[in-house]
Amino acid sequence: MESSRVAPSMKYSIDDYSTDYSTKKLDKQSEQFKSLVQLEQAQLKLSNHAQKRLSQRAIQLDAEDYRQLDSAVLELAQKGSKDSLLVYKDLGFITNIPNRTVITALSMAELHTVTNIDSAKFIQ
Repeated sequence: MESSRVAPSMKYSIDDYSTDYSTKKLDKQSEQFKSLVQLEQAQLKLSNHAQKRLSQRAIQLDAEDYRQLDSAVLELAQKGSKDSLLVYKDLGFITNIPNRTVITALSMAELHTVTNIDSAKFIQ
C-alpha cells in the first residue's frame, strides 16, 4: 500500500504576507510634510507691500536682521500679540504675529502715528 503524505490543510490570509508598506510610506510622507509646513510657518515672511517699501528705500535685510526680527516675533507670539510694531535700527515694521508676516516697513520719520496694533517691541 502506497501512502501519500499530504500536508495538513492550513488557511492563509493576505494579512499573513502583507507588511503594510503603504501605511509606513504614507506615515513617513506625512511626517515630512508636517516638518516642511512647520519650517514654512517658522520663517518670517515679507508681504509684497513690505518688499516694495524696502526696495524703494534701497534697504537690504541680511540673515542677522531676519534673526533679530524673528526672535522678536517669537517673543510677541508667546505673549499673545496679534499685530505689532517692531522698531529695529532706524526702521519700523508692522507685523502680523500669528502669520509671521511683515505687513509694511516704515522709516523713523513715518512713525508719528501708528494705529491698529496691540503691541510694540524695540529690538536692540
